[in-house]
Amino acid sequence: MINNDKQKLIVICGPTGIGKTDLSLSLAEAFDGSIVSADSMQIYRYMDIGTAKPDAVELNRVPHYMIDIVDPDEPYDAARFYREGRRAIEQIYGLKRTPFIVGGTGFYLKALLYGLFDAKPVDPEILLRLKKESDADGIQPIYERLCACDPEAASRIHVNDAYRVIRALAVYEMSGKPMSEYQQKHGFKESPFDVLKICLFNDREALYDRINRRVDQMVADGLLEEVKTLFEMGYSEQLRPMQAIGYRHMADFIYDRTDWDEIIELLKRDTRRFAKRQLTWFRKDKEMIWRAPDAVGGVMAMVRDFLGETEKGIPEN
Repeated sequence: MINNDKQKLIVICGPTGIGKTDLSLSLAEAFDGSIVSADSMQIYRYMDIGTAKPDAVELNRVPHYMIDIVDPDEPYDAARFYREGRRAIEQIYGLKRTPFIVGGTGFYLKALLYGLFDAKPVDPEILLRLKKESDADGIQPIYERLCACDPEAASRIHVNDAYRVIRALAVYEMSGKPMSEYQQKHGFKESPFDVLKICLFNDREALYDRINRRVDQMVADGLLEEVKTLFEMGYSEQLRPMQAIGYRHMADFIYDRTDWDEIIELLKRDTRRFAKRQLTWFRKDKEMIWRAPDAVGGVMAMVRDFLGETEKGIPEN
């Protein structure tokens, strides 16, 4: 598994609803692999349906890492994901297995493969001041200030994601430079791994149809009940993960802010828009190889060639 002294790993990414789970399970089973989730929502316990988390059967088919590791009210960011994800990869290598990094959170994938951009730690006093302003006046005024000083970062952050809004504005206030500038300068630097990157895609109509059907299935599986249970457990709708797609929509219905039919349409629309943003992120990576989710045979052959195998576990002569 060594090439130029670098250990090999495979990335399977793509927009929500495209079919990453099914393909990655087949690949991991075929090539003695383990899966490291690169999904910023699947790290949270008790949030299963709305995050499309692998079910118990799927989790038992292949060893998984970085799923169900924190409670919804526990702070978590890309820096912690980088540390814990790298540790998971080393554990997988130690077991003589192949790591498959699977997910749709582009920034988490980038952090895991290349490290984080070089910026000074944010002044905690600035964070505290902005947090107090948010508590007093809401997050909207702070978000508008971020739009003015760093529109690129603001375009990637939902207005209700107070944690990321505050952090991005704090970076600007402390350094005088937008956070997006730090991220752009970091770029895709050399990775310590030998990486095969496969991004799944489909034509827009087919993808949007999959997303619409997935939303219907999540609702049928009990998404509303899952969110009600989280509230009963004491988790506030103001928490960062509770502001995610699906969870904030169900909260709007629970608290009579929007009727049911409109909520479902908004949930489908927002999920489609999210998928579009994910694709925009992945298209920036020139190393990405694009394949349809049903191109299983071709992807299998590509991975086999990358790993230098002719059959499962049998190296080429």
